[in-house]
Amino acid sequence: MNHVLKTDHLTKRYGGKAVVRDVSIEIESGRVVGLLGPNGAGKSTTFYMIAGIISPDEGSVTLDEKELTQEPMYIRARNGIGYLPQEPSIFRGLTARQNIQAVLEFDDLKKDEIHATVESLLDEFGLKRVENIKGSLLSGGERRRVEIARALAAKPLFILLDEPFAGIDPITISELQENILKLREKGIGIIITDHNIQETLRITDNAYILSRGEVLRKGSPAEIADDPLIREVYLGKEFTLN
Repeated sequence: MNHVLKTDHLTKRYGGKAVVRDVSIEIESGRVVGLLGPNGAGKSTTFYMIAGIISPDEGSVTLDEKELTQEPMYIRARNGIGYLPQEPSIFRGLTARQNIQAVLEFDDLKKDEIHATVESLLDEFGLKRVENIKGSLLSGGERRRVEIARALAAKPLFILLDEPFAGIDPITISELQENILKLREKGIGIIITDHNIQETLRITDNAYILSRGEVLRKGSPAEIADDPLIREVYLGKEFTLN
């Protein structure tokens, strides 16, 4: 089944000033979408309205036409919207294995089902060798893989990734990109907001560029990179997509 996560005419004001105005975006299952723009463009506010961290003043957030606009994060999670914050969310006192297992124990699953799922996720994300290491001792890349595996354990339809490439080295970025593409192959829709433009556009199917609180353009990475207006206000005239 093809699922659709949409925002329609989202608007958010602070002190009477609109920081997001009339933003409508759409993402389908098995697609990677970037939500990008310069500082102050409103992308983070839009992202947080989709996640349920901020409530919009106007507009709606729907999943398969089900209204979620005013629902808290845990209700959105139950409906299939996962969220990975920029800040570490790993349980530092638990091992990599226990971090993944903790999510599954909230479901009505038998012990052997939990064990099989944990084993599968540890294998898939290359975490077997660190499965018994506490979260506080994992590297940045290992921690991020545990967080993604834990999010996947909840069987989301969509995952929102907040600055996934921030503060990690190039090798880890490459590994993380591979993991994101694996999620896409599973049919999961992914929204990424990140200041690392090059690395984000490299794996997105399309992107929305926000400027001054509004959607300036939507397009494929190539279309975004070649757009004269986007180059002027965001990418810079010398930008090339590698």
